[in-house]
Amino acid sequence: MSTMTDPPQSAFRVSMLLSDTRYRGYTFQAIALFCLIIAMAYLGMNLVRNLAAAGLNISYNFLGAPAGYDINQRLIEYDSQSTHGQAAIVGILNTLLVAFLGIITATVLGVTAGVLRLSNNWLVSKMMSIYVEAFRNVPVLIWILVINGLVTQMASPREYRGDDATSSMWLDAVAFTNRGVYIPAPVWNDGSMIVVLTFFASIVAIFAYRRYVRNLLYTTGKLLPTFLPSIGLLIVPTILMFYIMGQPVGLDYPELKGFNFQGGTQIGRPLIALWLALSVYTGAFIAENVRAGILAIPRGQSEAAASLGMRPGRVMNLVVLPQALRVIIPPLISQYLNIAKNSSLAIAVGYADITATLGGITLNQTGRAIESVLLLMLFYLFISLSISAVMNIYNNSVKLQER
Repeated sequence: MSTMTDPPQSAFRVSMLLSDTRYRGYTFQAIALFCLIIAMAYLGMNLVRNLAAAGLNISYNFLGAPAGYDINQRLIEYDSQSTHGQAAIVGILNTLLVAFLGIITATVLGVTAGVLRLSNNWLVSKMMSIYVEAFRNVPVLIWILVINGLVTQMASPREYRGDDATSSMWLDAVAFTNRGVYIPAPVWNDGSMIVVLTFFASIVAIFAYRRYVRNLLYTTGKLLPTFLPSIGLLIVPTILMFYIMGQPVGLDYPELKGFNFQGGTQIGRPLIALWLALSVYTGAFIAENVRAGILAIPRGQSEAAASLGMRPGRVMNLVVLPQALRVIIPPLISQYLNIAKNSSLAIAVGYADITATLGGITLNQTGRAIESVLLLMLFYLFISLSISAVMNIYNNSVKLQER
């Protein structure tokens, strides 16, 4: 009776790095990495030698010097005596603000337009087609300038003054002017943090409830309502805690004093123009991604769901869109990256993003072009990789799970 045994493993030899297929791939990768390191080192030393020959040296000490210029839109304290580093932080926060607002608005607008473009209503479908084609085929810089021009034509603050005022505040709380939109600002008193934490806890509870409803539907076929319970979870606990803590959160309303509004929060005209332009422009591309993802789902899926008595809205939310996400998300990541990078066009309307502060005024004042450009590259690289990482995690969570 014969027995089967594994063939003996031969001892490792240096020649196996090229002759053995188990090691050949690693060998070529190591050689390529070594050559890349050598090339980068050569370029770096060449740069240092050329800078030294020109009497220049790379230094970031200029970030600690006074900036000497003001920034109109800022999220943190800043004045003209702050440092260039502080100005760069203000620019970074402004860039992140417009990127965040643009991503949220473009997603809502794009998903809505993409679904409505497939509507059976001829008028709605054609209107969405006109929107997509108009915004996709015109450069985003043109739309930034157009929307900025439209905002400039709004009423000036002096038109809100006196008995003969031609304009009035919306709900006596919001003013739309050619300098921006003035809205009430929250005033945080003792106990306000508990109300804020309750609000965020309510958002977590909404996600947990919707996850429970989805799992219940998949396991038992029982469908629970989601819209009204979600609204209740979002509003009721926060309102109850607001009154229990003695109304710790107030509002500071804008008031017209002199030639401008005082108090409240101002959303500047440059921010509005850039935010809306990036949103509607990128939303047109997202709409096409959504339409392509929906069309990639076989029609039989919708027909099978309809035969079970599901309404069209639930068919779209529970059957079509979950399957279409695996087609929508990869190109959607690119659109989010475009929003972050296209925000660098903010300088066209005077919005002080990182390109306008560090890559504009600071660079011109200090003459540190290499240092400023390197910091700009690192920032945009970091934000792009961060967006890609987060979206890739979400993409892996919704992809088809194969056995």
